[in-house]
Amino acid sequence: MSMPKPHPPAPNASLAGHLLDQYAGRIARSRRPYIIGLSGLQGSGKSTLAREMKAQAEARGWPTEVLSLDDFYYSRSERELIAQQIHPLLRTRGVPGTHEIELLLSVLAALPQASEKLPVTWPRFDKGRDTRMPPSRWPRVVRPPRLVIVEGWALGLRPQLQSELDVPVNRLEREEDADGSWRHWVNKQLRGYQPLWRKFDALIVLQAPNWDVVRRWRGETEEELLARHAPLAMDAATLERFLQHYERLSRHALATLPALADSVVEYDDDRHMTGLTHS
Repeated sequence: MSMPKPHPPAPNASLAGHLLDQYAGRIARSRRPYIIGLSGLQGSGKSTLAREMKAQAEARGWPTEVLSLDDFYYSRSERELIAQQIHPLLRTRGVPGTHEIELLLSVLAALPQASEKLPVTWPRFDKGRDTRMPPSRWPRVVRPPRLVIVEGWALGLRPQLQSELDVPVNRLEREEDADGSWRHWVNKQLRGYQPLWRKFDALIVLQAPNWDVVRRWRGETEEELLARHAPLAMDAATLERFLQHYERLSRHALATLPALADSVVEYDDDRHMTGLTHS
């Protein structure tokens, strides 16, 4: 009687295992939590990969925490204040300047001493309500992790040159940021993210083929949310405007991040992995 063939591992499972193998020696030798930045544009699967890496790392005996940059968005009321003080486009979460980076840095600083007496907590962001969940729903860590994975869009990104900000990249910039003040402010805020990037012991970049594919991937996610009647799910026109907030820095990330990364995972239009390189 022939034995049934085992299922091949899911692409994410095999990729997660390979990435952990790549950094295993460094993780084992590190005297403090080893911090990996997992950077990918919208729809690239970074959250799913981070969860798989955590599961496999813990199976190897490495306590692991995953921090999402998205959870550190300022609350809706705080962003409303920034929008009134700086620029109306800052009501929309996502761009540099809409995250509480100092809080994320303080969480990373506290994790090596995590204990029952010194528990470490951090926010969870509810995208459906566009604000933070109540603190009772926040993660609580009471033991130091061996591995920390920070996942988010455009992690590792450096500011653009001033000259690159002159020409609008889309209708939103042309019509709602005609003087360029919003994009100049956002670019300046990116400088404040560099101390976070310097905390990463390694940077892994999930590289999409181009911006048009990223837009399509994000649209597929939104269609699923609409089908589930999720609160704040966006129709096509609303989503198109939303994505224009991200377009400039997404294009900048696609062009510049691979050269800054320790590992680059390349994907085709249908999210199939086509390449994996380590520097």
